[in-house]
Amino acid sequence: MRLCFLVEEHYRHDGMPNEVIRQLTAWGHQVDVVRPGGSLLRMTELADAGTHDAWVLKTVSGGPGLTLLEAAAAAGTTTVNDARSIRGVRDKALAAAIGRAGGLPMPQTYAVARPDLLREIPAAQYPLVVKPADGSSGRGVHLVPSPEQLEALLPALAAEGMLIAQPYVPNAGTDVKVYAVGGELFATERCSPLHPDPAVRERRIPLSAEVAGIAAQVGAVYGLDLYGVDVLLGPDGPVVVDVNDFPSFRQVPDAAARVARAVLGLASRTGGAAATAPVAAVCRPQPWAVPVSIPVPAARAGEAAL
Repeated sequence: MRLCFLVEEHYRHDGMPNEVIRQLTAWGHQVDVVRPGGSLLRMTELADAGTHDAWVLKTVSGGPGLTLLEAAAAAGTTTVNDARSIRGVRDKALAAAIGRAGGLPMPQTYAVARPDLLREIPAAQYPLVVKPADGSSGRGVHLVPSPEQLEALLPALAAEGMLIAQPYVPNAGTDVKVYAVGGELFATERCSPLHPDPAVRERRIPLSAEVAGIAAQVGAVYGLDLYGVDVLLGPDGPVVVDVNDFPSFRQVPDAAARVARAVLGLASRTGGAAATAPVAAVCRPQPWAVPVSIPVPAARAGEAAL
């Protein structure tokens, strides 16, 4: 098969997706890598490309990668995950509405276009968790204990764009992260970004039937195949606080091979183009992506520069 991976500079040296790309290459598949944030994108020529069995997205929220993936989907190209499903979880305000409508246990969520509008949230809802609606990797997450402390935080929130706020769910200071890949679920426990503790290391944990049911429901509600779910074990039961498309899959055994097999399965299931003969992975632009010169860090030891 021939696959196109859209990989942002932020993930240039990450094991995910680089290890997946290397695994696919070792199996004889062709992988083209495009960095949307470092390319001149010829969007009007995209519909004429049609040379890949599937496109895979690994980019930060808010970058150009999702726009490019959505354009490919509109032209009839298979995408992993489904482009509409990715949009549904990357916009956290939209994700909250979809999740509650789908019966997921999610906290009440407020959305504002300006941080000063957060003042209208009743004091009884505090403490609040406030974060950017397009945030990722724990960026810009704030625990706000009171309306008075919100006032002090407003200047820092001014540059974040649309924000969401949710009542804080009391917990033990750790999150349960459930990874879904190839129809399997794997659970890990890790330190909450709101309660950083360097002594807490991410580790595999048994997956309860209740949390497993919620994690499986997340995939059905949002239409995701490869995803991660952040769950807090609150006083009233598990609560879904975040959903990620194409997460890190840390602690998942043989993660690169599992994800690679899942990508191939999704590309085959949705009827991609005919498979090509085994070739080495390449990093070359397509007709719709013209690279520009940008400074990038050298590859780390033991890693291939993509």
